[in-house]
Amino acid sequence: MPRKIASLMLPATAAAVLAASALPHAAHAAHAAAGAKAANAAEATNAANATSAVNATSAVNATSAAKVAARNEAITQRHFAALLAGSEPKLAELTMFFTMMPKGGDLHHHYSGALYAEQYLEWVDQQHYCVNRSSYRIETDKATIAAEQAKPAAERACVTGQQVMGDNTLLAQVLQHWSDKDFYNHSGNQSPPDRQFFDTFGYFGPVASSNAHDGLLRLKQRAIQENLSYIETIFELAPFTHNDDFDREALAHGVTDAALEAYSAQLEHEQGYQQWIASYLDNLKTGSAGIDDAQFTMRYQPFVLRFLSPSQVFASMVSSFKLAAMSPQVVGVNIVGQESVNVSMRDYAMHMQMFKFLKAKYPNVKLALHAGELALGMVPPEGLTFHIKEAVEVAGASRIGHGMDIAHETNPLAIMKTMHDKGIAVEVNLSSNDFILGIKGAAHPVTLYRKYGVPFVLATDDAGVSRNNLSGEYVLYAARYRPDYAEVKKLSYDSLRYAFLAPADKQRLLKALDGKFARFEAAIAAAEPKRK
Repeated sequence: MPRKIASLMLPATAAAVLAASALPHAAHAAHAAAGAKAANAAEATNAANATSAVNATSAVNATSAAKVAARNEAITQRHFAALLAGSEPKLAELTMFFTMMPKGGDLHHHYSGALYAEQYLEWVDQQHYCVNRSSYRIETDKATIAAEQAKPAAERACVTGQQVMGDNTLLAQVLQHWSDKDFYNHSGNQSPPDRQFFDTFGYFGPVASSNAHDGLLRLKQRAIQENLSYIETIFELAPFTHNDDFDREALAHGVTDAALEAYSAQLEHEQGYQQWIASYLDNLKTGSAGIDDAQFTMRYQPFVLRFLSPSQVFASMVSSFKLAAMSPQVVGVNIVGQESVNVSMRDYAMHMQMFKFLKAKYPNVKLALHAGELALGMVPPEGLTFHIKEAVEVAGASRIGHGMDIAHETNPLAIMKTMHDKGIAVEVNLSSNDFILGIKGAAHPVTLYRKYGVPFVLATDDAGVSRNNLSGEYVLYAARYRPDYAEVKKLSYDSLRYAFLAPADKQRLLKALDGKFARFEAAIAAAEPKRK
């Protein structure tokens, strides 16, 4: 029988006795509960005190770490200022400083032009080609190569890459054609510097596109060696096709949105063209496998050649935008090629209209356009007045490559204000601007961009052709323009802020850059003599 019911049946005296006997147990239980509550409260107080102590310790440690970091940064600032003090900057020390200094990204970087000629000579042998001793061009015809190999070694007009490397005279001659090496320190018949620069690509072209993984891996290793975290490379020529009717109409009357719409629809049914787009993506996936890791990240831009016919240029633009929409690795679209040649100048405005049309269809695809890579005398003066403006205002560029003719543009102050207000950065390539255009020092428009608050970043352009690296570009900038440490540090960060990275990737790399700068500044501070 349940105890409650049983108690109701007991006599009053028994019930009273039972109730009385239960009182000590109830009191004990209440006392125990009160004790447990007090113990819990004490434990909670102790835990809170411990947490407060940990938080206080953490706060003290964080404050101490912040003070150490600030001291290290101040020492680094003084050290850098000392490297630029006096009439001559300390170039050797600047080179060491910038090689050690973390550099966020290289945003104007041509894949094929970034590789050194020695790499291409390795690939010549891997693909069983040879290099002609007289023309310095790569021979790819199997019958010609076989005939050369059948000759005694001393009689061969076409030799292996290894043989080139073993012949100092021939190697020097090859490097003078495949790069800008020795251009200014020897005499003889030479092309103008701009032709020398752009002609180099024709020499190593036969092997440049067939060894993507090896090439990208070499560029990654070289970047890590100079403390560079990110490269946004202008990778491969975007697929294109040809249409005579479109070319005739475009050259006679220009392009209209209706004509571009019709040609776009036609391209959807061109099987070979569509297959090339698929192959491009496959090559990118294969070539880039394993390139990204905790130390390094790379993203890619397909490019359009501006001196092709209008139908080829537009088809290449269409495939570029498609690739950017299809792959997260493709983060932007670019147009390249010597800007001063006839076709590039003749069709420039047409190209900007084409970009405008496609940008409306693919608003999320970003453009980094070569624009204004011109100097007075290369083209008639009127040719210098509109390229940057149309890239910004018509095509909708998010970054400008080179931007060298800004001082000659119509209303340059308004263009620079637009670029400042919209955060359109200029990719500054000091070495190639000097070599190709002959513009450096106070004549370089980076002085204008600095003055009027236009964002800019330092980049290499074609490190293999120019035989330079990004650290060297920072050295040039520091030696010529005498910035303070805060400015060069900001340039490093800006090269990630203005990258076309996905937001999560950008934040990841910026956070990593914080840590790298902390370690760099600590190393500089540790090496500095103690101040008395």
